Amino acid sequence: IPKVDKILGPGNIFVVMAKRQVFGTVDIDQLPGPTETMLIADESANPAYAAADLLAQAEHDPMASAILLTPSRNLAEAVQEEVDTQLKSLDRADIIRTSLKNNGGIVLTRDIDEALDIANAYASEHLCLLVRDPWALAGRIRNAGGVFMGESSSEAMGDYVTGPSHIMPTGGTARFSS
Repeated sequence: IPKVDKILGPGNIFVVMAKRQVFGTVDIDQLPGPTETMLIADESANPAYAAADLLAQAEHDPMASAILLTPSRNLAEAVQEEVDTQLKSLDRADIIRTSLKNNGGIVLTRDIDEALDIANAYASEHLCLLVRDPWALAGRIRNAGGVFMGESSSEAMGDYVTGPSHIMPTGGTARFSS
């Protein structure tokens, strides 16, 4: 392989480890980790859509992270039921189960303000605002690789249609690289 000055592009854990080994000898774009998604949802969110968003990211890798933050216990329970139902028909169910068990979850917050604080601290690769008025919250997002506004703006669209082969910050690096 001819010598290069910079290596960039997406990949799996092996690509990330190779980039880490050559960093300093050549420049790299970043060390992107497994995909991350965080959803902030209020009681207006469609549980089936929220579950589909979580599952679509969890299927990427057993190390992927898919987290829902909501102040609504009813929504949390409905999303969990939808996850269980939708998971039955998915080919990558084993990967999804591992991802959700080790790195996923549904977190009940006091309110949307607390969910925003958590999301900004976590600085996820993908942040979905599944709330009545996502644009009212947009100015309060400080740290996210990409922000998806409302139920018609799913991460799967960003991953496969509007942003193929993109590389976004993971592992909290959206605090300084988004």
